[in-house]
Amino acid sequence: MKFIKKSFVTLALLAIVFLPVLSFAQGVQPINSTTKINNPIPSITTVDGFIKTILIGVIKIGIPIIALAIIYSGFLFVTAQGNTEKLKTAKKAITYSLIGAAILLGSWAIAQLISNTVLAL
Repeated sequence: MKFIKKSFVTLALLAIVFLPVLSFAQGVQPINSTTKINNPIPSITTVDGFIKTILIGVIKIGIPIIALAIIYSGFLFVTAQGNTEKLKTAKKAITYSLIGAAILLGSWAIAQLISNTVLAL
């Protein structure tokens, strides 16, 4: 009985490993000299535009996270109820949230400064 169980487990593991390889074997294209890499963002052709696009995406994701962090810090202040240890934790949380917001929003200003400097050269 143990032999049948081990055989079944081995066969199942082999099937899990090798069946995907067999199923994708037909879709493989040979590499030739006409193969080229397509730009996933065709509207961006410069490094400057790429950096701006990345920063815009990070800012769009980061601003709601900063807002939630500030709300959470306010919640910590409310639940501290005069407890000095909890107030210290709440003050640290609001301080780090505001520092993160300054870094996030300052990154756009720094990127614009560097971009304008490089383009002026």
